[in-house]
Amino acid sequence: MSFLTVENVSKSYGSGSNKTSVLKDINLEINEGEFVAIVGFSGSGKTTLISAIAGLIQTDSGKVIKDGKLITEPGPDRGVVFQNYSLMPWLTVYGNVALSVDAIYTDWNEEQRRTHTEKYIEMVGLSHATNRRPAELSGGMRQRVNVARALAASPDVLLLDEPLSALDALTRANLQDEIVRIWEQDKKTVILITNDVDEGLIMADRIIPLNPGPDATFGPEFVVDLERPRDRTAMNHNERFKELRSDITKYLMQVGINEASNGNTGNVIQLPPLKPVDRSSGKEIDDDIPNTIKSYMKNQGERKYLEFFNVTKVYPTPKGPLTVVDGFNLNMNKGEFISVIGHSGCGKSTVLSMTAGLNDISDGGIVLDKREVDGAGPDRAVVFQAPSLFPWMTASENVALGVESVFPHATEKERKEIVDYYLTKVGLGDSLNKKAAELSNGMKQRVGIARAFALSPKLLLLDEPFGMLDSLTRWELQEVLMEVWTRTQVTAIVVTHDVDEAILLADRVVMMTNGPNAKVGKVMEVDLPRPRTRKALVSHPDYYKYREELITFLAECDNH
Repeated sequence: MSFLTVENVSKSYGSGSNKTSVLKDINLEINEGEFVAIVGFSGSGKTTLISAIAGLIQTDSGKVIKDGKLITEPGPDRGVVFQNYSLMPWLTVYGNVALSVDAIYTDWNEEQRRTHTEKYIEMVGLSHATNRRPAELSGGMRQRVNVARALAASPDVLLLDEPLSALDALTRANLQDEIVRIWEQDKKTVILITNDVDEGLIMADRIIPLNPGPDATFGPEFVVDLERPRDRTAMNHNERFKELRSDITKYLMQVGINEASNGNTGNVIQLPPLKPVDRSSGKEIDDDIPNTIKSYMKNQGERKYLEFFNVTKVYPTPKGPLTVVDGFNLNMNKGEFISVIGHSGCGKSTVLSMTAGLNDISDGGIVLDKREVDGAGPDRAVVFQAPSLFPWMTASENVALGVESVFPHATEKERKEIVDYYLTKVGLGDSLNKKAAELSNGMKQRVGIARAFALSPKLLLLDEPFGMLDSLTRWELQEVLMEVWTRTQVTAIVVTHDVDEAILLADRVVMMTNGPNAKVGKVMEVDLPRPRTRKALVSHPDYYKYREELITFLAECDNH
């Protein structure tokens, strides 16, 4: 008999014509001590399912049974860790964990409760921060407090609802290892909700996809028959790991394709034959340029279209000057796409913001197309993690703001054609007149990408543009970005902490050493054919070689 059973569970929200069926006839059986990962995309009903198991919501039909007993309400036998931290800001680490202990072990004396609380704080590696408040902790440390609080209740089942998705790659990997270590030590039954295939493969015994709603259902389960412990670098040489990773990724991508096929990207629109204007001179960019400069711009092999020379950034602090970036040197071809990768705090975004002219350079210099960067300008378009759109304006109006500035010589009709062309290319042909406030996060980021390309910049700068999106949306937008970039061949730099994204997008990957005093540690050439797709990437014989080189570098940085 299974330890935990989900039997024919269905759940809807709303009523009448506004009723939406989220889960439909969900069935699941989990053995005691098993670690199960449920993977799916935003809106697939994962959180609804975990909430039903936790007893936080009532299902419309079906039932959840644990150890032979029907679940009808929350209980300390099920510990839940959500994506957000839910900590009491006025309490210390100890105080937040003690809340759980004091509420459950009411018959214990103060010394017993204190010892129990300290045990779990130590278990998640936070003994040194016992007296700190949440505002003094990093995101990863706050999530460790959440895990400690859940574990301190000594639950039979640990329910993890994307607890690590908002964390940087290094913190995420460390916490994955921490949770697996605790699971192996206490043999809790664990259900992990995630949109990260690698996370499931590193941690779980089984991976079960949840196909998107409405009427979400489970897809085929994948047994993760990989020996433990599972080392991330060693996995790159494990054929079974590669096979599982490929099969699960392809399945999820097919689910994504099926979902996307239900939408409408609008009619294909042709781009009008216009050239952007340099606002400083008021002239079209290709007009009145000396022949020597024209030939230089056309030379795709030129190594110094974009040059970083000993770029350094120093910030003043109460303890004295802090050198974040120390001598960043790099030359880029015209039309080249480069990824910059490294751990949080290594100065990746600082380099990007200096290149954009949004942050002063302390020493050294940046030269773009033989002009020194000394401030922001429309020749450099930036796409941030959170797109800065005017919520009261439509998608078209948000993109048009930049187009009107760069194409002042164009007619209103021609400018509209440019706006519509790029919004259509990013899949928003049917949402041109929707206000930004009505768009999903993924759609907003599409507007940001369209706006950047519509400026016809010399340089495209992307600062973790997909970091806040779920896997399906991220995969879709990576494909969109590559498709539009292939047409424009604009010189581009993307900052990312995602190893797969870095390889997928770039001609070269620039690896930065840890900060402070961060610099270029290594540059890796990515010799993979274009156009690229994620599906083709995971099947390419050289892919895991590139992946291992990046993972090894990041691991070495972590150990230094």
